[in-house]
Amino acid sequence: MPGPCLRCQAYSGAKTVLDPAPVHQPAHMEIAMSAHCQLTGRKPGFGNAISHSHRRTRRRFDPNIQSKRYWLPSEGRFVRLTLSAKGIKTVDRIGVEKAVALVRSRGTKV
Repeated sequence: MPGPCLRCQAYSGAKTVLDPAPVHQPAHMEIAMSAHCQLTGRKPGFGNAISHSHRRTRRRFDPNIQSKRYWLPSEGRFVRLTLSAKGIKTVDRIGVEKAVALVRSRGTKV
């Protein structure tokens, strides 16, 4: 079982009756969503950062991911999609109904 967080000394394990611990989860310990587009499937690429002296260190090329809210007229509600910049342009081109149908066909709950 993990011990306290070294940065804020908050307890990061399961709460038991015998061990009263703070209920809050520090922001730096939260699990971030993966940077991928729900429509196009665009994900981070990996490569090398090359310095002036040509030393190579590994780095990550993240896609331009935005959280966008669209009105879905067939259901009478808003849906929030996590899209890349190209995915937003695709929704503008094919329409939100067709885009949500494509996302749902991949098994993602919207």
